[in-house]
Amino acid sequence: MLNLERLRTLDALARHGSVSGAAEGLHVTTSAVSQQMSKLEREVGQQLLAKNGRGIRLTDAGRLLADHAARILSQVELAQSDLEAQRGQVVGELRLSAFPTAARGLFPAALATLRADHPGLRVRSCELEPEAGVAGVIRGDLDLAVVLDWYNKPMPLPDGLVKASILDDPADVAMPLGHRLADRAEVDLADFAEDEWITWNEGEFCHEWLMFTLRSKGVEPHIGHRAAETHTQLAMVAAGLGVCVAPLLGRHPMPEGVVTVPVRRRVRRHVYVVWRADADRRPSIRAAVRALRGAGEAVK
Repeated sequence: MLNLERLRTLDALARHGSVSGAAEGLHVTTSAVSQQMSKLEREVGQQLLAKNGRGIRLTDAGRLLADHAARILSQVELAQSDLEAQRGQVVGELRLSAFPTAARGLFPAALATLRADHPGLRVRSCELEPEAGVAGVIRGDLDLAVVLDWYNKPMPLPDGLVKASILDDPADVAMPLGHRLADRAEVDLADFAEDEWITWNEGEFCHEWLMFTLRSKGVEPHIGHRAAETHTQLAMVAAGLGVCVAPLLGRHPMPEGVVTVPVRRRVRRHVYVVWRADADRRPSIRAAVRALRGAGEAVK
């Protein structure tokens, strides 16, 4: 009989494409992955892996069994979900990720609520950018991911995922106290055509949104500095190094010397949580969504 954990290892290898990637996704050592695969090859009596330069690749037999493994593991997920739903208890393990400002702005309250209300549930969390969080949910490395898109730039979601809204997060422009527009009641992004922008790292979803939005207004942005964290961006603003977009979620406490002014046509991020459809009935998923929404309602 095929061993489920060895099939899980094969599935991770197929999804990650390397022994090290599979080990990281499964939270085990590379040696453990290799041992499981050796046992699985003996179990099926066929070679499943072959060397490919410095890495490995799946043989024809390996790809065939990996396809079956993905379907088997999906059915196991469905069975676990149905059993949890029938039992109605929030127990077991739940793995979550969130982009940095959501991890700071939502996770402390939401995870504390889960711990207090459901002591039989073990929660593990990490910070990941939205695309990486979605990929982790698809691979099965995560149960839920808190992600975002912008009012004018949605993030496409692959088939097989379910999502629930957490909050709409308004974003202002942050500028130094002495900035020429600091006393305005509202501004337009095009008003900052001559300013230096402090933005996210190149390739990140929020950075691509800012470039897209400014260019749609006929502004070619001057990028002065990049920082992944909102608080780092705001510290640079306080030092007079430029302006930045400052979403409400996770931005407090504000550093001294920074003023935030609303954008004339409100700029908002849509923050939501995604999970696999085959886990939809798990009470732990439902409990986590409730806790995240409760934390979202407290954001002011």
